Amino acid sequence: MTAELTDTHALSDVEAALLPTDAEVAEYARRGWYLSRKLFTDDEVAALIDASERFYAHGADRELPVRPPNLAYWTPEDGPDVQRHNDYVHHLHDELGSILRKPLIGAVAARLAGAQEIRIWQSTLILKPPRPHEPSNLVPWHLDRHYWQTCTSERMLTAFIPFHDCAVVNGTITMVDGSHRWAEVPGDDSTRHFAARDKAELEALLAANAAHNGAEVSRVPVLIPAGHVSFHHCRTYHGSGPNLAASPRRAVSLHLQDGDNRWRQYHRPDGSPVIYNHDVLVRRDAAGNPDYTDPEFCPVLWRA
Repeated sequence: MTAELTDTHALSDVEAALLPTDAEVAEYARRGWYLSRKLFTDDEVAALIDASERFYAHGADRELPVRPPNLAYWTPEDGPDVQRHNDYVHHLHDELGSILRKPLIGAVAARLAGAQEIRIWQSTLILKPPRPHEPSNLVPWHLDRHYWQTCTSERMLTAFIPFHDCAVVNGTITMVDGSHRWAEVPGDDSTRHFAARDKAELEALLAANAAHNGAEVSRVPVLIPAGHVSFHHCRTYHGSGPNLAASPRRAVSLHLQDGDNRWRQYHRPDGSPVIYNHDVLVRRDAAGNPDYTDPEFCPVLWRA
């Protein structure tokens, strides 16, 4: 499925009024995150919920040509009690993909990132069941850029899209204010994914990074009304607590890349090459390297 780039250049007057103001863009640059106005209608939110249920019940509309090395992909065999993560849903499921490719999301991201073009980088459908003692329900502290070392861009960002009101009680996303401006303590292996690491180790790593930068750790839970979207910079530390509510917490993490982002070679401390999931899926560029502009997996959301 190749996404067609239709008229992403124009927004309606109603949509244009939803873009971040200059003051809000400056605040994003200072804090590393931004809570949008209502970008999805009630009907679109309801459609996301319905489409996700069809995805869980009936599976994807297509399969990936090969299975990437670090794919997150819940199946019913994993059981109902764990937190569900399903990557590439914008590509694998037509209905979810059509809603997630809303140009307004790209236009907001472009304003925040100061970019002329925004492409999808990755998408992950998430369901956090109402089981507060389930270990997988606690998402430890991490920054997305740490796991995107094969990217050249420092302007990538993530749109966290809940399918309902999202608050502390159901484990909303929590940001560490201003952490996108920190320099990382060197030496941590970026291929050790946060979901498979000890949470106490990552808490200690957050504290070490704060100390390395002479900074305090200021945790801010983001209270997100349905239809609104939380955007955060690729270097902003974030995580989430357990779901204490009676119903599942449903969301998509829509990772976004600016138009200048390209593949680069990157090595682990032991000298072996880092391979991101895209690298076995996307087309090759003229030099034979992974092409992160491949419209099949990285469609354009917005082009100014």
